Amino acid sequence: MDSGSTEIVVDAGYFRLYKDGHIDRLSGMDTVPAGFDADTGVTSKDVVIDAATGVSVRLFLPEVRATESGGDTITAAATKLPIAVVFHGGYFIVGSTGCRRHNRYMNSLVGNARVLAVSVDYRLAPEHPLPAAYDDSWAALNWAVSGAADPWLSEHGDLGRVLLVGGSAGGNIAHNMAIAAGLTGLRAAAAAQVRIEGVILLHPSFSGEVKLDTEAEEYRVSVEKRWAAIFPGAKGGLDDPRMNPLAAGAPSLRTLPCKRMLVCAASEDPRRPRNRAYYEAVRSSGWGGDVEWFESRGRGHCFFVEDHGSREAVALMARVAGFIAGH
Repeated sequence: MDSGSTEIVVDAGYFRLYKDGHIDRLSGMDTVPAGFDADTGVTSKDVVIDAATGVSVRLFLPEVRATESGGDTITAAATKLPIAVVFHGGYFIVGSTGCRRHNRYMNSLVGNARVLAVSVDYRLAPEHPLPAAYDDSWAALNWAVSGAADPWLSEHGDLGRVLLVGGSAGGNIAHNMAIAAGLTGLRAAAAAQVRIEGVILLHPSFSGEVKLDTEAEEYRVSVEKRWAAIFPGAKGGLDDPRMNPLAAGAPSLRTLPCKRMLVCAASEDPRRPRNRAYYEAVRSSGWGGDVEWFESRGRGHCFFVEDHGSREAVALMARVAGFIAGH
């Protein structure tokens, strides 16, 4: 047997990535169907947006509620909802919009924040090396804000209140989608009506060739190996601007098109030093918006997906929902 087929580059517990490019996905690939969630009142459905690549989205719509205004009953359908375009995590390697834990988190987010969500199912590496996930996410974002992408979006979505949301690798994607929108603008015919109001980064995955003072070198090296395997065309290794937004030559953070940003971190996450450095860089960049920091003490990376009912997860959800509502 070729030794390259047995040499493990990265063993993250729930996947093993081998030197020859093949992968064993040990967890994170279980799925649940779209539909009605009785716990939150949220309804979801899957929509294929590109049959050639198989890229799809799962739309989530909160429960329609009747409200009273001046003696008249007005349904929630008459009130447009913010649109959250969400990118799931999983090292660019595992996960999907239908992943059981991600789907549970999405139902909770949509139910708590009263937002219409577009969860993006991008192609996974290493079978589809980066930048495939970025390309798919860009296509999905433009589809979501096209104005007539789907009846749910056209009837219930407010193109003037679009948010980009992502956790882990999805946080990395959300940042890069914001930068792309700021640099080139959106392709959608309705782009003139679109306003990216905010960006929410939940424990985003960033790195760099040079170790930060408080960063664990062992973790940085593992990211370097994984990045090289899933993005062989990266420019500058970990200093490719898509992984290191603070690298020399990276697009200026002043180009961020939103007016508000929330950067969330966990004290026990090895990504925390990079998350804080990113927050500080945005704050000092000269960008005209407001950036906020929220840190969950004593918790690890993306704990809110696995341990969604914990006190810290509930507090984080309240902060995210409040940010979406503008509080």
